[in-house]
Amino acid sequence: MPVENSNTAQRRSKVSIKSIQSMYKRKEAISMMTAQDYPSGLVVDQSGIDVCLVGDSLAMVSLGFDSTNPLTVEDMLHHCRAVARGAKAPFIVADLPYGSYEANPDDAVRVSLRFIKEGNCDAVKLEGGVEMAETIRRITRVGIPVLAHIGLTPQRQSALGGFRVQAKTAKQASALLTDAFAVQEAGAFGVVVEAIPAEIAGYITEQLKIPTIGIGAGVHCSGQVLVQNDALGLFDRFVPKFTKQYCNLNEIITSALREYHEDVKTRRFPAPQNTYPIDAAQLEKFYALERERTGVHHNQQEHDEENRTAHAAML
Repeated sequence: MPVENSNTAQRRSKVSIKSIQSMYKRKEAISMMTAQDYPSGLVVDQSGIDVCLVGDSLAMVSLGFDSTNPLTVEDMLHHCRAVARGAKAPFIVADLPYGSYEANPDDAVRVSLRFIKEGNCDAVKLEGGVEMAETIRRITRVGIPVLAHIGLTPQRQSALGGFRVQAKTAKQASALLTDAFAVQEAGAFGVVVEAIPAEIAGYITEQLKIPTIGIGAGVHCSGQVLVQNDALGLFDRFVPKFTKQYCNLNEIITSALREYHEDVKTRRFPAPQNTYPIDAAQLEKFYALERERTGVHHNQQEHDEENRTAHAAML
């Protein structure tokens, strides 16, 4: 199927909560992709993807941090506004940054309201299961959709011992299912399940009445999400096992910039086709004006010098 052009993408209907619920009911897979600025939001929009996640992964893939935790609320709002300018049709979900919602539900409600009002987002995402149920309940109570996130929760990677696969034992898988039920009961419209065995993700998906969005969780989830920079080969440190790299833009872009560098050094760029012309008659008039200006300038210098010489002789 051909990729939609920008005009087609702009004409498609805005994806809503009802759209997502309809896809889930008819068992249509839900596509989600991250974006972090206007250009990446625009390509998500043009590609026909259903949900655009302004993920805190941008801390690592765009800003160069070693984890997602340094991001502030103001940082995320800045990126959300940029993404929203490009991603008109997708349903936009924003990650609540680490430290902005965990202390108490009141904080979580206040910051969530900012992401809807100031960030131009449609929903928020937060990490955690049973312990976040009351927070999810409070946010949804004021009319803000919440996407939950369980399994590998990157904001808590230090406590988890790094970016490690979760639910590898029966006890851990059972606890994860409890988390999934808890966020569903609290009112989450869906739940991201990250870095867990495919069988466990499939079982959780069967048990829930809300969509699961997998990332490193196998094909049996209700939908899938990837970090755009990973999928396009724009992250320089590693390629996660769960990522399918659809191209390597880092190589393509680096090669293009090297060619530009050589063109500048050898003066192949800019070429005549990259240069603005001027009418020959106008150019000659300009040179004539310059000759007149510089000639007057030189005559004035000579006059001043004569005056200085005469003055010195009188002394």
